[in-house]
Parts: sequence; C-alpha cells; structure tokens
Amino acid sequence: MDLTLGLVIGVVVIALAFDYTNGFHDAANAIATSVSTRALTPPGPRCSWRRR
Repeated sequence: MDLTLGLVIGVVVIALAFDYTNGFHDAANAIATSVSTRALTPPGPRCSWRRR
C-alpha cells in the first residue's frame, strides 16, 4: 500500500510539473501566432513621457 501511494503521488507531481511548464510554451506560441499573422496589432502609445 505504501509503495502504491508513493507511485501515485509521484506520477501526479510529475504530471502537474509538466502541465505547468507546458503552459509557458502554449502562451508563447499563442502570442507568436497572433503577432506573425498580424491578427492583433499593438496599440499606439498610451502615454507620452516627453511633452512637445
């Protein structure tokens, strides 16, 4: 029983760690796709540091 519980906990921890790091890759891919296809354009400047 102890070995089985240890294995289950180990597998769950590894799965959660993989899911956490995979989220970073998914976010980067989503931003790269929207920028490269020009689906989302960056907004203009929100504030001006230098007044003319």
